[in-house]
Amino acid sequence: MALPLLPKLLLVVAAAAVAVAVTAHLGAVFLHVAPSNTLSRQHDETLDDYIYPEFEQNWKLFAPNPLQQNVAVHARAEIRDEDGSLRRTGWVDLTAMDAESIRGNPFPSHTNQNELRRAWDFFTGSHDDDNLPNGSRGEMSESYLKRIVMLRLGPRLGADRVTKVQLRSARSTVEPPPWSKESVNTETRYRVLPWWPVVSADIPEAAR
Repeated sequence: MALPLLPKLLLVVAAAAVAVAVTAHLGAVFLHVAPSNTLSRQHDETLDDYIYPEFEQNWKLFAPNPLQQNVAVHARAEIRDEDGSLRRTGWVDLTAMDAESIRGNPFPSHTNQNELRRAWDFFTGSHDDDNLPNGSRGEMSESYLKRIVMLRLGPRLGADRVTKVQLRSARSTVEPPPWSKESVNTETRYRVLPWWPVVSADIPEAAR
């Protein structure tokens, strides 16, 4: 059955809008990963604002020395009890939560596979060894991590009761295969971040 003229026009407009959005997205990603050129340099700040942190690209899988470490991200919170006293929770392994959601799932979500991992990479790439941010991207990465923590822990603890959050990474080198003569230190090493205060803007709608 043929559609009336108005629905046809709406479908055409919707298809055109989707096509424009997809083209703009692909163009931005291409300029981000392509070698530096006149166009990308001219719009560098705009591209960074769009790409980071959700659409950042990296090539670690194809590097001469692929990542050979297991990195887990843990978080804990300071919460205010009903009597006004403050207490701190134990560490929660956020990476293990993602792994549990992925394990045995033939169609794991992109969020479970990449959100936390890329957020941590974003943080380490925009901070120095003393956990101090290198400009506005560093501050953005802190806000992004806080929102992820609140999204995971807020519903459990009561988002309005959380006053601070703290993160740490647990990094350990993957043990070499039995046939390898390589000797590595597999001891877990921690990178502990400072406590970050939580404000209303750090609480995603889904965690309220």
